[in-house]
Amino acid sequence: MRPESDLARALDPTRILCEGIGAPADTWQAKVLRRRTRRCLQLVTRQGGKSTTTAAKALHKALYTPGSLTLLVAPSQRQSGELFSKVVSLYRACEPPVDTRKVSAMRMELENGSRIVALPGSEKTIRGYSGVDLLVIDEAARVLDELYYSVRPMLAVSDGELIAMTTPWGKRGWFYDEWTDTEATEWTRIKVTADECPRITEAFLEEERRKLGAWWFRQEYFCEFSDTVDSLFSTDDIDGAFSDDVAPLFAEEEAEPEAPSVSDHITPLSL
Repeated sequence: MRPESDLARALDPTRILCEGIGAPADTWQAKVLRRRTRRCLQLVTRQGGKSTTTAAKALHKALYTPGSLTLLVAPSQRQSGELFSKVVSLYRACEPPVDTRKVSAMRMELENGSRIVALPGSEKTIRGYSGVDLLVIDEAARVLDELYYSVRPMLAVSDGELIAMTTPWGKRGWFYDEWTDTEATEWTRIKVTADECPRITEAFLEEERRKLGAWWFRQEYFCEFSDTVDSLFSTDDIDGAFSDDVAPLFAEEEAEPEAPSVSDHITPLSL
């Protein structure tokens, strides 16, 4: 590889993606890869390219930040392993400037000291890592709250980056809370629906609409947070049942007067 080509790739991570898939990056993919913020939430349609995009981000971090540590987390080892396999595929496709020192099914170590590790989706088994430069959470809406809360401290000392990507999974969990928290301004939020993805045709979406039904279709392809299918009442109905304008049925009980102490009934003797 010519030095000028490697410099261009170092400055623009989209080159790794484009070389790997053999096509130009979508506008949102370029935004994710070129962003400067430390926190990013990706709410992206199924088959929208979020895993491949984030794999390119992870590989770029490893290649051009020597000694860096990237962790890939998902609800299961199989899912984090799938994301890791995309990293390996991109590495093999892009004529990398750094050789590998060791590659296994779930781990890549480069000659520059960087590591990329795919972890199982268990809070009990992933503790112990620190100084993480990039933390990736795949299928984030299905990652349990306790797992999310246990991996965040891994970024404390390094002030590393955090990318979470998913399709919705009902109005529940930490990802839904972070996505809908308007006061959490540290996040860059990126939403991509199926009609915005050039690789998904209208004919396919119409077929999916008929086969899946409205609930699944709107969730999987148009990234809508819907109430879970087993909910007895909708979230909107429950929220609507509360009002600050309605007086309580029962007034607060008045505090009982304090009982007199024994000393109140004793008359001091005169000497």
